[in-house]
Amino acid sequence: MRLVIGLAVFAGVIGFAAANAHLVWTSVSSEPDCVPHLKDPGAAGQFRAAQSSC
Repeated sequence: MRLVIGLAVFAGVIGFAAANAHLVWTSVSSEPDCVPHLKDPGAAGQFRAAQSSC
């Protein structure tokens, strides 16, 4: 019984690590498209990109 519980915990840890590795890989390898935004200094209450890559 202890072996089954240990294997289940091990499988859960491996699954958790694999899911996180997938999320990290996706975030590093993807590049979002440019979206419309203010490029001039914004007035009070307006958002703008800190540094535009477009």
